[in-house]
Amino acid sequence: MPGLEDLPELADAPGSAERCATLAEDAATERLDRALARAFPDVSRSRLQDLIRAGQVRRDGAVSRDPSVKVGPGAALAVAIPEAVAPEPVAQALDLAIVYEDDDLIVIDKPAGLVVHPAPGHESGTLVNGLIAHCGDSLSGIGGVRRPGIVHRIDKDTSGLLVVAKNDLAHAGLTAQFADHGRTGPLERAYLALAWGVPEPRAGTIEANLARSVRNREKIAVVRGEGGRHAITHYRVEAVLGSDAPVALVRCTLETGRTHQIRVHLSHRGHPLLGDAVYGGAFKTKAGRLGPAAREALATLGRQALHASVLGFAHPRTSETLHFESPLPADLQALVATLKAGA
Repeated sequence: MPGLEDLPELADAPGSAERCATLAEDAATERLDRALARAFPDVSRSRLQDLIRAGQVRRDGAVSRDPSVKVGPGAALAVAIPEAVAPEPVAQALDLAIVYEDDDLIVIDKPAGLVVHPAPGHESGTLVNGLIAHCGDSLSGIGGVRRPGIVHRIDKDTSGLLVVAKNDLAHAGLTAQFADHGRTGPLERAYLALAWGVPEPRAGTIEANLARSVRNREKIAVVRGEGGRHAITHYRVEAVLGSDAPVALVRCTLETGRTHQIRVHLSHRGHPLLGDAVYGGAFKTKAGRLGPAAREALATLGRQALHASVLGFAHPRTSETLHFESPLPADLQALVATLKAGA
């Protein structure tokens, strides 16, 4: 971060990892919590404030419990972050849409609204909870306690296909394919999206690095230069729907798999997804130019218009190429129908 230099980590405190940084000699004087947030952007500012008040932060070797205390150039900062204890997910019977299953893997057509793995605020009712109930002990220990068998994910409010490993062999084989992003193998991932406006050219590639936004930690942003993580999305306009407020049905294929990649890339090009409150908020007024039926369908949608429609990969045991397709779910089909009709 500008004005900061990372220092080697100090010896770990029991049950925690201590991370250190020092303010550069030309750094501006600022609040302790702000300085820490710039030094450790992967930790939320509210979390850092809690750690300060709990006596887990040292400034120039002394414990500092005041988040607002001013720190200046050359200040040495250290924060002890307690190791997270991940509770083991419990089995919960869910009505899973199983597309394919064998002894090694299972392919699920995930509905919108279903969280893939447990996280703060979503400790139960996730796909992982349902998979544990369905698969039993075969998932135990594969890929970590809170992510058993998960080799890739799709957002809570994105629908569509994903594959889960049921043993170590399958997990290793599938993980390698997703890490390779289909460059040397048959891995294929395609999404269908409804975007405001019509991208030009109507087929092309969006290549823009992505990183967590410094203004809003809940968002991903395009970053200039060499920062962030390399991200490539290939797209093709499949259809143009409507006229007063044209909407494009866009097919996107991924060459990389970054968080919110399609949503951020299309928004960056000026074509955010319909229903995307995070990256398309500025386009809410366009909904007023849709017909009554389309406006109602969009309001009912309540999510970003994105669906993981195609998934292909090599079976990790047999090397057979498997290919699966999922049609648009009912909520997106209804929206497309009203847009086509101009209703």
